[in-house]
Amino acid sequence: MPDGILLNLTPMNRFKARPSTLSSVEKLVKIILWCATYFVIACALGIFADIFVKGAPVVFQKTPPFINVPFLTELPETLVIFEPGPGETLKLNEKAFDRFRSRNVQVAFTSEKVDANGMVSFTVEERKALQIGQSFYRDEFLASNPGFKPISESSASYSGGGILGPIVGTVLLTTIAVVVALFIGVAAAVFLNEYSSGGPFIDTIRLAILNLAGVPSIVFGLFGLGLFCLALGWGTSMLSGGFTLAVMILPVIITASEESLKAIPKGFREASLALGATKWQTIRKAVLPYAMPGILTASVLGVTRVAGETAPIMFTAAVAAKDKLPWENLGDGGFFSQSVQSLPYHIFTVSARIPQTEYTRPMQYGSVFVFMVMVMCLSGLSVWMRTHYRGKLKW
Repeated sequence: MPDGILLNLTPMNRFKARPSTLSSVEKLVKIILWCATYFVIACALGIFADIFVKGAPVVFQKTPPFINVPFLTELPETLVIFEPGPGETLKLNEKAFDRFRSRNVQVAFTSEKVDANGMVSFTVEERKALQIGQSFYRDEFLASNPGFKPISESSASYSGGGILGPIVGTVLLTTIAVVVALFIGVAAAVFLNEYSSGGPFIDTIRLAILNLAGVPSIVFGLFGLGLFCLALGWGTSMLSGGFTLAVMILPVIITASEESLKAIPKGFREASLALGATKWQTIRKAVLPYAMPGILTASVLGVTRVAGETAPIMFTAAVAAKDKLPWENLGDGGFFSQSVQSLPYHIFTVSARIPQTEYTRPMQYGSVFVFMVMVMCLSGLSVWMRTHYRGKLKW
């Protein structure tokens, strides 16, 4: 071998991919997709974090019982903001004073004295505005302090009290919707999968059901207004709102239920029929029990959707303000014939239909936080039900 010549004895990997323009494009596309995915996740986490940071202090508190009970157990009402004169002595009974102080935690009170009648005399340490619900201000505060004249007084609609009425209304509307939609949806899915013989007409029905899932919610609201409120004469009521929401989630429940039925092996049906069972007995005993996890999951996911709808119930069931719960004001029409409040419509009202001030923000973020927790619990229940029941049913 001549001097000065070196041989490269390193083995060459003939299967190693050589760099090319196509591989560089693939890497660029991968990076873009990664950035887009995590950008969406970051935005969602940012929104949830903002709601939690601003809404949690409204629902929770640092002192026992650590939960803002009045916010969850009182009806929404107008918030009164007023400023007493400097050094003016005010009076309230002990129970009312505790409630008044819990609503004004940022204000320091001095000279708290209790007389023989259980009345607490107090003054405001600094010149600060006090806030309390309109009913408390009228029935408790002014009654205990006759002749009181504040330096300034203003109000914020729907920003006092709590959100018990919207929570109750949301639960009632979604319960009616799920009961109606589950019965009709499962019945339709059983017919389409077990009894129908197929053909163009059945395929057209399935296509129509799938298309209904993409119809905007406001169209369902107008449909419910025309059919349930006007044509059937139910008016603005729980029944109208519940049936309208049921129509909204029917496509989801029918499609999910039919897919769950299709997933059951045909051998189950054939074995049951071979033992002498009728068609309905086979469906009831050998098919539906094994399809139930998917059906229940679809129903819970339907609840999470209808619980957050505003447009349909705005036309058919919801009102912005109501001073009594449904069972406290039955009237002549009965329980289901009255309108109710709901959390989505309440959030829409306090966020978009009234002037925005610093006094409306706690109600906004507190309502959204409670609603977000409710939806997350329902979604978690759906996942748990699917996992729990699928673990029990094996074939």
